[in-house]
Amino acid sequence: MKRTYVFYAKSVAIAAALPFLVYAFASGPEPGHTGAPGEKGTCTACHAGTANSGPGSVRVEFPGGENYTPGATQRLRVVVSDPDQVRWGFQLTARRAADAASQAGSFTPADANSQVICADSGLNQQTCSAATPLQYIEHTQAGTRSGTRQSAAFEFDWTPPSTDVGNIVIYVAGNAANGNNFNSGDRIYTRSYTLAPQAASQKPSISAEGGVVNGATFQPGIAAGSWVTIKGSNFGSNTRVWQADEIVNGKLPTSLDGVSVTINGKPASVYYISPGQINVQAPSDDSTGPVPVEVTVNGVKSDAVMGNLQRFSPGFFPWPGNQAVATDANFNWRAKADTFPGVTTTPAKPGEVIILWGTGFGPTNPAIPAGQVVDQATTLAEAPVIRVGGQTAEFLGGALTQGSAGLYQIVIRIPESAPDGDLPVVAEVGGVRSPENIVITVRR
Repeated sequence: MKRTYVFYAKSVAIAAALPFLVYAFASGPEPGHTGAPGEKGTCTACHAGTANSGPGSVRVEFPGGENYTPGATQRLRVVVSDPDQVRWGFQLTARRAADAASQAGSFTPADANSQVICADSGLNQQTCSAATPLQYIEHTQAGTRSGTRQSAAFEFDWTPPSTDVGNIVIYVAGNAANGNNFNSGDRIYTRSYTLAPQAASQKPSISAEGGVVNGATFQPGIAAGSWVTIKGSNFGSNTRVWQADEIVNGKLPTSLDGVSVTINGKPASVYYISPGQINVQAPSDDSTGPVPVEVTVNGVKSDAVMGNLQRFSPGFFPWPGNQAVATDANFNWRAKADTFPGVTTTPAKPGEVIILWGTGFGPTNPAIPAGQVVDQATTLAEAPVIRVGGQTAEFLGGALTQGSAGLYQIVIRIPESAPDGDLPVVAEVGGVRSPENIVITVRR
């Protein structure tokens, strides 16, 4: 009876420990579960079930497409999704296609949701060092985000080898778990990607003349929180604007497809990228005067070009014909007829209240930091003087546009004595004037 009791007691202890042993993998699995050749398998080694049998998926998002530039760091994003699950994990490694036992590059966590582990050639976990041949990146316990439904994303940096090693294969396994702290009911998804090498990117270059300008007027002079246009060459191969899912909790993205910008050493929010032009919102900064502006493309940084940072850099966004973007109080467009095919546009009238749309009008009350979507009502800290056709217009108010960023609404009344015609509309604030080539069409 004593032997039976001892066995029973041990069985109870082991059974009681099992949930904790399984739960321990919430802090990340052991090396060798990505599905790479010669590994222990995938996460199904610890979580019951058949890989890729559920309704979800795992994917890796590459900023510049499925290729790599030797030595150029990329910010990778792993997304694990499943409509039924509430807890998440992953493990990923990079191997040379010509030799699956050879590591290809190194990983660096971007936040507390992921971690790096290393292993010897026998897949025994080791302290990471230059002599450790294999490296993995995987979730942490914080990264499992228990209770999060539908999907979860993990971001981290991957630096490929400094020389061309031929094709590189990325192996990834994702765990969409049900959160019961057992290995039952979890779903494992796997995928691999083959990345081809590309020639080292040409160094991005900002134009020395007119390379850093106001995003509305294309004139020199930029302001913190204002829209800035950067012109040059070798800004990557993609052309696009940010997508809605790249704005997270109201925070604007500071990189699109491996393209980023710093102004005075601070990251700018990137709205638009193309091979020859980038549009960004300048970061918050109390500095004034010449500041360095740099563009980085897939880890390759441009030479700095100096931009003139000012407290104010007022400018109105233009429509065709250098017409100021303008609406009436009901947001009907105010412009000369036939400005846009198929769209009704009407000139402004003397005495009419209109809204002009611009950037660079300076601080607001309350202050809104650059890089985030405006989510509250604001007023301009310093009222501008607006002239229409040389006459001072009644200024009725100014504010940042809620639901946007760096976009100001300037409300004025067209002077009663304004003549018919295309009249210059000029803003002045803090001793800085907007260009006089922007007009508004007035008709009685």
